Amino acid sequence: MLKDCALQEEGKGSPVKLVVNHPCRDIDFKTNQIIFKDGSISPPCELIVGADGIRSAVRGTIGIQPKKQPSNQSCLHANVSTEEAVKAGLVDYSQNSALEYWGGGGQEGKWDKIVLSPCNGGRLLSYYCFFPREIGDYVNQQWGGEDRPVEELLAPYPDLDPHMKAHLAIGKDIQPWRLWIHDPYPNVNKGVVCLLGDAGHPMMPHQSQGACMAIEDAAALGILFRKGYFDGNVENALAVYNDVRLPRATRVQQAAAKAVYNINERIGFSNNTSIATYKVEDEKAKLTIEEMNAYDMYKDIEQKLAARRGEAFNEKFLNGLPIGLELPNGVVIGRA
Repeated sequence: MLKDCALQEEGKGSPVKLVVNHPCRDIDFKTNQIIFKDGSISPPCELIVGADGIRSAVRGTIGIQPKKQPSNQSCLHANVSTEEAVKAGLVDYSQNSALEYWGGGGQEGKWDKIVLSPCNGGRLLSYYCFFPREIGDYVNQQWGGEDRPVEELLAPYPDLDPHMKAHLAIGKDIQPWRLWIHDPYPNVNKGVVCLLGDAGHPMMPHQSQGACMAIEDAAALGILFRKGYFDGNVENALAVYNDVRLPRATRVQQAAAKAVYNINERIGFSNNTSIATYKVEDEKAKLTIEEMNAYDMYKDIEQKLAARRGEAFNEKFLNGLPIGLELPNGVVIGRA
């Protein structure tokens, strides 16, 4: 749908031309041209968005050299056919609407847990199986290689619930997911170039927010370059993009790293203050659903644009959050 929208004839301006198999090698910032790996060079560009993922080439062109370390946790991903599971007489987890979690006491700092998300209208069950890296180390393996055996998927969980174990035993497409913890980046823009998604803020999966942050990145660009916001200066617009996106994405990125070893740091779980095993690193700094959902990107952009232009911003919002909003951890937005 997104591709169709981008390529359609309708709307103002010239239709987009889609060119595939042209990975970026470098960018000439004097001419704003992309140099591709095959040696070809793009025409001068008004705007370059590097959405080239975790191993981004564009990221290096804006001067970012990632500081990263392998997580103490490994992950194997497996798919289970709901139809096959039901035929085998197993529990039909596709009927449950929420993301499901089985853990070895994530609240206590243990690394083993299994996360289930029904996909494809419930026809497919997607399992993310986490365990200590010392049990299985996949940092030197890549997604897309030969499938791992089922025995390898089951090995980290000798005491697993029999229903869950039976599901994993019919798992297919078993692939390792390399988990690296990246230090937050200092910027996501330079000149007419910016980063989007994993290229700009790769994060651990434990907040389920990586794709959400990429969508927010795209939304921010859409707002910044629309009538009433864009003044014709691309570099200024991307400076505001950096002001808006970097703090919010970095906050989620850091919270995701904490949730690796403590499920209470995950949004949703972070409100379970009444359970006996509840504990977080800093109650006032934890991420909550309320903080994520109360965010108004338009107000955040308008505030940052006003600051860049030396104009007054009189709306009752601070960094996209309503002033006076009290979060579950007692933090009140706008109160020192």
